[in-house]
Amino acid sequence: MSSLSTHVLDTALGRPAQGVPLQLFHGDVVLATGATNEDGRLALTQTLAPGTYRLWFDVASYAAATGQDIFFPEVSVTFTVADERHYHVPLLLSPFAFSTYRGS
Repeated sequence: MSSLSTHVLDTALGRPAQGVPLQLFHGDVVLATGATNEDGRLALTQTLAPGTYRLWFDVASYAAATGQDIFFPEVSVTFTVADERHYHVPLLLSPFAFSTYRGS
């Protein structure tokens, strides 16, 4: 089985994005709910079987808490777990853009 973590960075403020609410989905089923810590990180405790998953980030709540106007109120990242390993999904945020990649 595989494990998953995420790291959210606020590129506009130049710091980790603390308190970003997120959910992990497999299909329409919510597997986990949490929020990023003071370092912008969250390690999910669920083990993942091969398949397609989605991380949903509530960017609007974070933007409101930090006093930012933001164009994207939410970000969904869909990814595939293909083999047994640790998967890391970073998210880089700014008021008008976001970026993600497969981390290590």
